Amino acid sequence: MKRFCFFLLIFQIVFSQEIPQNVQKLLQVFPKQIIGYKENKIIFSDNSTLIYDDFKKKNNQELIENPDIEDQFRFVYKKANWNSIPTVDSGRIRNEAFFKKVYGNSKSDVASKLVEIIWCPKLVNQKIKITTVNGVNEIFKKLSAELDQHPEFVEYIQNIGGTFNWRKISGTNRLSTHSFGITLDINSKKSNYWQWDCKCTDENTQLIYRNQIPLKLVQIFEKYGFIWGGNWKHYDTMHFEYRPELLN
Repeated sequence: MKRFCFFLLIFQIVFSQEIPQNVQKLLQVFPKQIIGYKENKIIFSDNSTLIYDDFKKKNNQELIENPDIEDQFRFVYKKANWNSIPTVDSGRIRNEAFFKKVYGNSKSDVASKLVEIIWCPKLVNQKIKITTVNGVNEIFKKLSAELDQHPEFVEYIQNIGGTFNWRKISGTNRLSTHSFGITLDINSKKSNYWQWDCKCTDENTQLIYRNQIPLKLVQIFEKYGFIWGGNWKHYDTMHFEYRPELLN
């Protein structure tokens, strides 16, 4: 028995060394969609694969426009902190092919996996559509239930700007994560967005960071696995998307 446990321990150590740490996070977060990793490829449940690391050196624009899966982890997401202004776009780098494999390859494919829930029944009572993939809809319900206990936030969490909406990000050819039913925009009247403030879409524009969202509200979202767009250099303070792999 001791010998078996010893070999099991060795196997686990070797296995963990062979699989990059961030791939292990993906395997943990998407157990039904991702079934393995081999030879620098993520293996999905339909046995298709995507390259994990293309080993290309990229500038910030290239990271946004043409990232591989490994690039999604390029910048560590640090939880919201009012003592510093964000200088990187941690979480804003997304490999579109990866999200399509996980949540759906087309508008109809994603839509077939959506359910309607009531957002904050007591304070807001607004219907929104959320994906059922990996139980994301249940996470939204838990988040909604906690926010429903905070009437001080009602002016921020009412008039939801959008959840599911198969569309491209303004000024780009990249799909928004709203396309996958994992994202929620809170009240835009209490929010700031870099493109609105600079009246441009140029990623290289010098920005003056602006935000109106309370830290405690952001912390509740982060508690349930959501990253915040206000934590980006190119800020979008109304924007919250479910990305637990970046918070582990």
